[in-house]
Amino acid sequence: MDLVKLTEKQMKSRRNRNIALGLVLAGLVVLFYVMAIVKMGGGAAG
Repeated sequence: MDLVKLTEKQMKSRRNRNIALGLVLAGLVVLFYVMAIVKMGGGAAG
């Protein structure tokens, strides 16, 4: 079985894409966490 050899440019592009995807996922986690806190604490605020 032959393995594909990625060029330096392709590896850098893949790394940047993975970092961007990780940041998006982390942002969604934070967003859902904040939404849950606001929903649970909404009655106590007003």
